[in-house]
Amino acid sequence: MRIHAIQRVLAVAVALLGVTVVISAAEQRGMQEEGFVLLFPKDGVVQDWLVRSWSDVNKPADSRTTWVVQDGILHGGEPRGSWLLSKQQYGDFILKFDFKLGPTGNSGCALRAPLFGDPAFDGLELQMADYRYNPAAKDSELTGGIYRAIAPRKQVYKPTEWNSYVVTLQGARMHVVLNGEVIHDLNLDEQTQKVFRHNGQPCPAVKDRPRKGHIGFQELSRGAEHALIRNARIKVLAGPTAGTK
Repeated sequence: MRIHAIQRVLAVAVALLGVTVVISAAEQRGMQEEGFVLLFPKDGVVQDWLVRSWSDVNKPADSRTTWVVQDGILHGGEPRGSWLLSKQQYGDFILKFDFKLGPTGNSGCALRAPLFGDPAFDGLELQMADYRYNPAAKDSELTGGIYRAIAPRKQVYKPTEWNSYVVTLQGARMHVVLNGEVIHDLNLDEQTQKVFRHNGQPCPAVKDRPRKGHIGFQELSRGAEHALIRNARIKVLAGPTAGTK
């Protein structure tokens, strides 16, 4: 009887261990976080997203450009120079994802971007760029910057390692955590900095940019290594977007 009892206990323990392993894997992809939806749940060529030119998202990218998910990791598209944008628009949300760049990696996360112009200047671009991509870059052009507008509180990017973003946008509030450190806690209505496009022309101040739009990721890396994104998931929040810009 003791042997049978021990066998039953072992069987239960094995079963429980199996459940733990399954839950752990699910948690790694954000599936256990209430209200979050995975953005790229399937391997293969990304479907139901828009692939647009890096400098004007009103234009399609090079027809050869393909963004691919492999083993749960989104690989930036080739050839260099594109945005992968959601078809859906988002106003108030929490966005979580991990990213990894090569030595000359350059990417960005589009937030509340319209389907025209450059998300960096017409929406919001949360920058992801290795130091070596542009050694002369200002802090607002490095990882954690709101591109060319607002530098992060501190630089906590880890070169060639996996980094983790948590972005919360709700009305005029923008809160960003990078690798466990708060790098932005902003009232967007107060952000009046003058920002200039690559051609030197002024663009809207951050306070005047849309409060609802598309999200997405950029591939502008030099060299053979892609920008890598994993565990990207979003939770839509109830918030004061109705009637906003």
